[in-house]
Amino acid sequence: MTTILLTGFEPFGGDAANPSGEAVRLVGERWRGSDTLVTAILPVTFRGAAQRLRGLIAEHQPDIVIATGLAGGRAAIGIERVAVNLVDARIPDNDGEQPVDLPSVAGASSAHFATLPVKAIAQRIAAAGVPAEVSYSAGTFVCNHVFFTALEAAASTTRAGFIHVPWSSEHAPASDASTLPLADIARALEIAVTTSVDVGVDVSAPAGTLH
Repeated sequence: MTTILLTGFEPFGGDAANPSGEAVRLVGERWRGSDTLVTAILPVTFRGAAQRLRGLIAEHQPDIVIATGLAGGRAAIGIERVAVNLVDARIPDNDGEQPVDLPSVAGASSAHFATLPVKAIAQRIAAAGVPAEVSYSAGTFVCNHVFFTALEAAASTTRAGFIHVPWSSEHAPASDASTLPLADIARALEIAVTTSVDVGVDVSAPAGTLH
């Protein structure tokens, strides 16, 4: 039996909700798979998120770690491929901390690649009718910090990665924001979970970008 850890984030700043956290809760509530799914909501803080994630990994010893977060300017589900060992906060986190030009993990590599089947996940989500893409930048805020921490904290037999989601149509703060229905975001995360369990070797297909 496979154990999957799926995380989202709490609301950030003055936002009423965070679609990553809302979707993770929804996936957890309706999960009926034979594998063990552990869900958790992380704080949007550099210290707290990394500490909580490391604790969850140590406690549950998952085979797969999928962390998720909000990318408010995007219109598609973004399956992240690269985590950089850099914290450069343009704005403060929920604790008011704003670290600049620091490593996520001191002494670690400059970057890590996701060990999930990122291309297969993007393909299967898109095939289900939900916009999806492979992304090559998770930013330098708490999302990337959690992404890099997951890859550092995971055991050699554990696969890990990060997925960015757009605003949900139910919670978007502005009428002109790119959105997806929360149900579609949750369905995309369910597909990501099942694909990560089913696919051992990622598909070989073009998914690069020109800029």
